[in-house]
Amino acid sequence: MAQQMLKEQGIELPMVTTLHGTDITLVGNHPVYKPSVTFSINNSNIVTSVSDSLKQDTLELFDIRTSIEVVPNFIDMSRYSEEFKDCDRSMMAFPQERIITHLSNMRPVKRIQDVVSIFEKISKEIPSILIMVGDGPERAAAEEYAKKLGLQLKIKWVGNSTEIDRILCFTDLFLLPSEKESFGLAALEAMANKTPVISSNTGGLPEVNENGVTGYTSDVGNVEEMALNAIKILKDDDTLSNFKISAYNKAQEFDIHKIVPQYEELYHKAIYSKRNND
Repeated sequence: MAQQMLKEQGIELPMVTTLHGTDITLVGNHPVYKPSVTFSINNSNIVTSVSDSLKQDTLELFDIRTSIEVVPNFIDMSRYSEEFKDCDRSMMAFPQERIITHLSNMRPVKRIQDVVSIFEKISKEIPSILIMVGDGPERAAAEEYAKKLGLQLKIKWVGNSTEIDRILCFTDLFLLPSEKESFGLAALEAMANKTPVISSNTGGLPEVNENGVTGYTSDVGNVEEMALNAIKILKDDDTLSNFKISAYNKAQEFDIHKIVPQYEELYHKAIYSKRNND
């Protein structure tokens, strides 16, 4: 639409559109917005998607007549040093305890009661604590659920934080049992901090969290399997160390210096195509 408005003023620019997630699959699919979203995608010179899963969802939900390139989200790995200098896990847990973390906006799609259920099963087998980072509409119900399970002393609700990397640097395992994730940037941030991930296998998560390598993926709602897989990772130091290394190595595939050139190539393609058509 912006391209058409500019064209009426004699300004012709190539348009690159990036598909990110719920803006397409939820908001964009609403009958009020669907025609304009379809129009915008089909009239873009280049269209990218942050995951193959989101690309397929878009092709199923909309009448798309243009190609979609998959270019994943990225992370600046230079921000993650080999050892975080202020990584004192004794602030959060006793030496014998594993530290498990969840980070989200705590909306229904994040299934944070599943997080509590998974942790409850883990804590029966392995001494551990759970750090819940973030805030949102499901937090109060999840806190009440945790109390009913007798976990109030084992779960730390820290709210929104600007020190995510400090928390993740001493985390042993990251939980993300979401109903839907177009990509899974929170999982990638955890992996960049050498933290393996237990997640659902929905959306783009399997493209980030490699099952059996950087963690494990399970069907949405299968808290039993997620807990069993978490225990596999946490049961001994050698297994945990191997998963931590694999998670960090996988995260490097999404480094900014590897992904941004893919965007640059597509932008150059759009510019040169526009020049050749003039």
